[in-house]
Amino acid sequence: MNPIETGRADLAGFDQAASREWLVTNGLGGYAAGTVAEANTRRYHGMLVAALEPPLGRTVTVAKLDASVTYCDCDYPLTSNEFAEQTIDPHGYRHIERFRLEHGLPIWEYAFNDALLEKRLLMPHGENSTLVQFRVLRSSAPVDLMIRPLCTYRDYHSHTQGGWDFGCEALDDGFCIKAFDGAQPYSVRAIGATRILVTPEWYWRFRHRVEAFRGLEDSEDLFGPGLFLATLAAGESLTVVISTEVVPANDFTETYTAEVARRKALVEAVSHTQTPGWVQQLALAADQFVVSRRGANGLEGRTVIAGYPWFGDWGRDTMIALPGLTLTTGRFDVARDILQTFAAHIDRGMLPNRFPDNGERPEYNTVDATLWYIHAMHDYTVKSGNMELAASLFDMLLDIAEWHRRGTRYNIHVDPDDGLLYAGEEGVQLTWMDAKVGDWVVTPRIGKAVEVNALWYNALLCIADLAERLGKRGVAAEFQRQARGVAESFQRFWNDDSGYLYDVIDGPEGIEGADGKRCDATLRPNQIFAVSLPFSPLSNKRQRAVVAACGRHLVTSYGLRSLASGANAYVGHYGGGPLQRDGAYHQGTVWAWLLGPFAAAHFRVHGDADAARSFLRPLGDHLQAACLGSISEIFDADAPHAARGCFAQAWSVAETLRVWMELTASANIDRPGERIK
Repeated sequence: MNPIETGRADLAGFDQAASREWLVTNGLGGYAAGTVAEANTRRYHGMLVAALEPPLGRTVTVAKLDASVTYCDCDYPLTSNEFAEQTIDPHGYRHIERFRLEHGLPIWEYAFNDALLEKRLLMPHGENSTLVQFRVLRSSAPVDLMIRPLCTYRDYHSHTQGGWDFGCEALDDGFCIKAFDGAQPYSVRAIGATRILVTPEWYWRFRHRVEAFRGLEDSEDLFGPGLFLATLAAGESLTVVISTEVVPANDFTETYTAEVARRKALVEAVSHTQTPGWVQQLALAADQFVVSRRGANGLEGRTVIAGYPWFGDWGRDTMIALPGLTLTTGRFDVARDILQTFAAHIDRGMLPNRFPDNGERPEYNTVDATLWYIHAMHDYTVKSGNMELAASLFDMLLDIAEWHRRGTRYNIHVDPDDGLLYAGEEGVQLTWMDAKVGDWVVTPRIGKAVEVNALWYNALLCIADLAERLGKRGVAAEFQRQARGVAESFQRFWNDDSGYLYDVIDGPEGIEGADGKRCDATLRPNQIFAVSLPFSPLSNKRQRAVVAACGRHLVTSYGLRSLASGANAYVGHYGGGPLQRDGAYHQGTVWAWLLGPFAAAHFRVHGDADAARSFLRPLGDHLQAACLGSISEIFDADAPHAARGCFAQAWSVAETLRVWMELTASANIDRPGERIK
C-alpha cells in the first residue's frame, strides 16, 4: 500500500496547508487531530482529545505543540497559528518538505538549509496517550529544538477563555496538569530533553476558521506551562508523551512497531492483487471508528463512532456501517461484540438512536435503526457462518417484529390494511433525514417512508432466512408469507407519472391520489435501498427505472444528492450558522455513504462490476484532500462539491469499502501482478 503524501507544491500557502487534516484514534473514542500546517482550525483539534468515559467524555488536553528549531544561528518555526485578527504567525508550513501517512500514521518532514527533521505521531491502542517523536534525519551541525505545549482542559464542543489559575506542577521530565479541582490530571513529558523551563503563561485569541465558517464562536485561549529544549545531532530524537494514564507507554520505537504490526494485519484482510491502494487505506480508516463501550453491567463491549470529530455512537450509523467496518475486513469477533452490545439496549422493539455525550439515557427516536440491526445480524451470520449469535438472539428478533406489528414509540406500527410500516408524529424526526432546528423538523417524512418499508421487507426475509438456518421452518414460512404481502403493497410506492418511487405515502404531505391519500413525489435517494438491499420488493424493470432516476438526477462524484436540484427546497451550498446548515442538510447536500448502495444497485440491474466501481473511484481521489486517508460526511450539492460536515464519517468509509470489495468479488477477476486503477 503506497502512502498518502503531499509536498511543497500542495502546501505553498497557509490556506492549502490548513485545509488538509489528519486523524489518529486510540480505540477508546479518543483521538488526536489537526491540520498539516499544525494550526488548529477547529475547536475539535488537539494532540490528545481523551475519552475519559469511553467512548465519550471526550476532553481536549494539549491543544497543540508549538515547536521551532535554531540551526546555524537561524530560527525556523515548525508550526503555524491563526489569531483572532486573522493574522498568521508563525508560518511553519513553509518549511514542510513532505507530509505523508504511513500505515495511516502522520509524518512531517521539515527542511531548513541542509538539515531535515522528521516528526511522527501515534496513539497506543487502548490508551488515552499521544506520543510525538522529533528526529533529526540529517544535519551538518547541531539542531536546537524548542517545544512549547499549549494546554487546556475542556469538553471538546467548547472553547477555553483564559486568565484563571491553571493548575500545573513541574516534574523531572515535564509537567503534571490538573487544570482545576475535579479535573482529570494529565502529564506532558519530554523524553530526551536536555532542559525544561517553567514559564507559565496564557496565550490569547487563537482563531478556529472552520468554526467561523460554521457560524459559531471561533476564538480560544491556551495555557503554556513551559518549554522543552534539546540539542540534537543527526540520528538523535526527542519524544513528547501526553497522557491521562498513570503509567503511559513512553518507548516510541517499541510502541510504534507494535501499532504498525496491528495496522498491517488490518490491511492484509483486504489486500488482494485486484485491490487498489486507496481501498487498502480504507481498511485503516475503518479501524478508526471501532471503539470500546463500557456497559451498565461493567462489561466492555464494542461500538462505532459515527464520525470525527464531533459525533458519538449512533445506533443507525453503527448498523449501517457494521458490515463494511467489520465483515469486509474479516473482523467477525468485533461484529459479534457490537451486535451484542446494542442488543442489551433494545427496548420496546427499538434500538437506541444515540447515546448522549453526558451520560443521559439513550434516545430511541429512530424508525430504521432496528431494521438495520436485523440486516447487520443476518449479514454477520451469513458471512461468518456462525449461527450461535443468531440462535441466542433469535427470540429477541421475533420480539422486535412483534413490537413493530402491534406498535411502539412515536406511532411506529404496521398498518393492518396493507402490512406496510407507518411512523411519525408531529415534532419528531425518525428517519435518517433527521435534521431538526428548535421545534422545526426539516424533513418530517411522517407516513410510510420508502426506505423504511424496503428495510421492513428486507427484515422480514432476513428473519425468515435465519429461521430456516436454525431449523425453524414454521417460523420461516410465516415470515415469508408476511413478506409477500408487504411486497405486493410496496407497489403502491410506484409513481407511474414520474417513473420512480414516491418518497413517502399515506402521510400528511404531498399530492392527493385517487384513493384520497397523499403521496410525496419528491425525488430523493431513499428509494435506492429498494434495489440495493439483499431482498428487493421490485421487479427488474422497476429496479432499473429507480437506478436510472437516481443516476440522472442525484449522483455526483462523491455521493448522492439528498434532493434533486430542480426541487423548490433545493440548497446547493452547505454553510452558515446552525439554522442554515441544518436547513440544507437533507435538502440537496451530497451524502457520500449513499454512493455505495447506488453502485451496488447499479451492478444489480446492469451486471457490470467495472461500471459500478467507476462510481466509487472519485472517493479514492478524495482521500488526498480534507481529512487525508478518510472520507467526509457530506459535500456541497453544487459542483465542485466541496467537503463539509465531519471530516471522517463511519458509513462513508464503510459503504465505499464494502461495496468495492463485494463488486470485485462478484466480478471474479484474478489477474496476477496487475492492479485495478
